[in-house]
Amino acid sequence: MKTLETLLERTILLSRWLLVPLYLALIAVLMLFTVKAFQEVIHLFAAISSLSEVGLVLSVLSLIDMTLVANLLVMVILSSYETFVSNLDVTEDQEKPDWISKTDAATIKIKLAVAVVAISSIHLLKAFMTGVAQKEDVPLWSNQVFWLVVIHLTFVVSALIMAVIDRVAFAHHRTHS
Repeated sequence: MKTLETLLERTILLSRWLLVPLYLALIAVLMLFTVKAFQEVIHLFAAISSLSEVGLVLSVLSLIDMTLVANLLVMVILSSYETFVSNLDVTEDQEKPDWISKTDAATIKIKLAVAVVAISSIHLLKAFMTGVAQKEDVPLWSNQVFWLVVIHLTFVVSALIMAVIDRVAFAHHRTHS
């Protein structure tokens, strides 16, 4: 019976390596974001003479949006691998960011929530900049910008609640570990 238990425990422990293909998929998506960002910059250079100031700002906001998502991908890939799979072994000539060893699953969730709020803020700003005027005979809840604000505020409140719960429930444990 002990042999079966040992085999089961080893299988469970080894199952964490099933996360690696998911991290590789995220790295592939990160490459796609890089290609798309360069396409956007090339398009900006080609269209700069005919682009309005608002158009330029919207393009820059799109680049910032992509950068936030790319940063989020890197954070999730590195910190999740280190937290759930294995420590990152780096050589002396490689640099390992300090934040990786200080990031646990709860911190990843909060950083993810903050990134979602930032991305939502950019989308909301884009909607404000490109939105059409509200018609007087249409109720407020039929306005797309109204719902974008409601969704954004939901993200903000959710992120705040997650941060408060993390601080109340887990901050004490982090200072003593």
